[in-house]
Amino acid sequence: MSNTNETWNIQKSSELYGVKYWGSSHFRISDNGNLNVCPKGPTGPGLDLHDLTMDLLERGMRLPLLIRFPDVVKTRLELLNGCFEKAIQDCHYKGRYQGVYPIKVNQQKHLVEEILEFGAKYNFGLEAGSKPELLISLAQMDTPDALIICNGFKDQEYIEMALISQKLGRKTFVVVDRFSEIQLIINAYKHLNIRPRIGFRAKLNSQSAGRWAETSGAKSKFGLSPSEIVKGLKLLEEAGLLDCVELLHFHIGSQIPSIQFIKSAIKEGAQFFTEIVKMGAPLKYIDVGGGLGVDYDGSGRSDSSTNYSEQEYANDVVSILQSICDEKDVPHPNIISESGRSLVAHSTALIFDVLGTNELKVKELVLDTPEKESRLVQDLYDMYKSVNLNNINEYYNDLVEKKRDTLQMFTYGVLNLEQRAKAEDLFRAVATTMLELSRGKEDLEDIRYALEKELSDTYYCNFSVFQSLPDSWALDQLFPILPIHRLDEAPDRRATLVDLTCDSDGQITEFIDIETGSSQPYLEVHSVKPGTTYLMGVFLTGAYQEILGDLHNLFGDTDAVHVSLNENGTGYSVDHVVEGDEVREVLDVVEYQKSDLTEKVRRATEAGIRNGDISRSEAKLLLQHYERGLSSYTYLTTDEPEAPKFQKNSKNGKDNHGTNQRVY
Repeated sequence: MSNTNETWNIQKSSELYGVKYWGSSHFRISDNGNLNVCPKGPTGPGLDLHDLTMDLLERGMRLPLLIRFPDVVKTRLELLNGCFEKAIQDCHYKGRYQGVYPIKVNQQKHLVEEILEFGAKYNFGLEAGSKPELLISLAQMDTPDALIICNGFKDQEYIEMALISQKLGRKTFVVVDRFSEIQLIINAYKHLNIRPRIGFRAKLNSQSAGRWAETSGAKSKFGLSPSEIVKGLKLLEEAGLLDCVELLHFHIGSQIPSIQFIKSAIKEGAQFFTEIVKMGAPLKYIDVGGGLGVDYDGSGRSDSSTNYSEQEYANDVVSILQSICDEKDVPHPNIISESGRSLVAHSTALIFDVLGTNELKVKELVLDTPEKESRLVQDLYDMYKSVNLNNINEYYNDLVEKKRDTLQMFTYGVLNLEQRAKAEDLFRAVATTMLELSRGKEDLEDIRYALEKELSDTYYCNFSVFQSLPDSWALDQLFPILPIHRLDEAPDRRATLVDLTCDSDGQITEFIDIETGSSQPYLEVHSVKPGTTYLMGVFLTGAYQEILGDLHNLFGDTDAVHVSLNENGTGYSVDHVVEGDEVREVLDVVEYQKSDLTEKVRRATEAGIRNGDISRSEAKLLLQHYERGLSSYTYLTTDEPEAPKFQKNSKNGKDNHGTNQRVY
């Protein structure tokens, strides 16, 4: 790279990695080059993420490490409710806003508890999409006026549980997602003699955009068609339950990139609402579903981004509902949204270390007596010495051909292994020179892109894509990824990231390109200094990633920790520590028992001792290692971490709450 530390600064790093765009005022780079988390927004204190990580490692936590920031959740809740409150006041809207959190976004206990605690003053409720999630909701939520919205496919037991919950004072709505559920509700009413709170989910024709576009529209998996709604209302009227239909629900889609799709869906949904009211159902609520997007890349023009703010979203929802309800002379409904991703995505970061690198660029090549080498090697050497801007196009085509020839000639035995190695060294040397020549030349962009992809280093990283970033693997979702320190230094390498799994898909090869709003085949990083720990982070991972992660290669949950700012703003507290999976725990999932495994290995050592293949001391050592391995972290561990570069405020470095004072 051409950048130098003399001309580099933290502003350039902020621009390069898009921190100023995707950070949503929750992230900034400090003057010392470390990434800061700002849980309470841009005007609040910032936590030095590198120093915080080193402190947590010193306390016994392990990499990879999930760090959750409850204060971010609180700030996001305040933002969402504040946006709707402002929109309601500005439009003189006569209904209120009352949000619910979709548990499916992240079911972690502490997170759900934090949302309910912070959301209590807003009567913020929960959305359950399954029987287990309903059971969580009934137990965890005790805010009197908060709502429980029951979505998803239901059986008799699910519906009866929802009805009985009303006896506990819960405001539980059963949303009809399939026509057959109407009869189940009627049956439950007759059996229990409890009048239900009923919602209808309308299947809109309006379709979203982005990765989840196919999940919306007339072909959606959930919801009732117009004819089913009409039939359903008549069926409930015959059962004497029409007055129980209090809610209309529709779902636009997930992670909607453009406000135009939201506006279109709200207009259609509002028409459904007014028509159902005219048919005699006393609707009081309209649930506009999820879809409020998160700006993962900061570009404002990709599927991973958004072209609207939270305030614009609230303004459009409120104003459109008001306009259509006034036009049809229908009272303004209370507004519910299921904005889960926008509430929790920013609250979690995955921190991991780089275990090793494989660098492909060749800065300088010395080849002794090239005239004695094969014709192919000589040609590549001549190309290396003479390539320039005037012949780069011709030489690039020749280089591609020479690489193909090298592989073919080795396969057929024309080149030996040493000759192939020299040819590949020369290939990388020529490609490196071409890459430097092509930078900044618009007419050479295709060559530059191909060479960047070809010559990107490989950084071996201590995490599992399948466990911690399943959307990256399954959906090609782009997440912000960057080093959390050394951001006052110019990055001098370009790399792709590979994980610990023994799977070719266990890698990240596409990264955010702020300039284009698309992706690029590398991430700009720093050379890893010998004897130091190079820490990187993946951000906006609080939605879906934890709960969707799987046990590929039996890499389990990582260590996780909740870190909150102290009330006086002078430090932080480690509120909750959730230990990651041990090997024995993930083995138990796939039905391997620790005692059985240990006994089989013990028997094998006894047989080895009898046969003279292993000594008693070696057998003892093997069993010790084996038992220790069963109780160890599923991820790799390194030597002692670097010492934090700050002084602790207590004698032992932490108080009973795990408080540390490094806050900016």
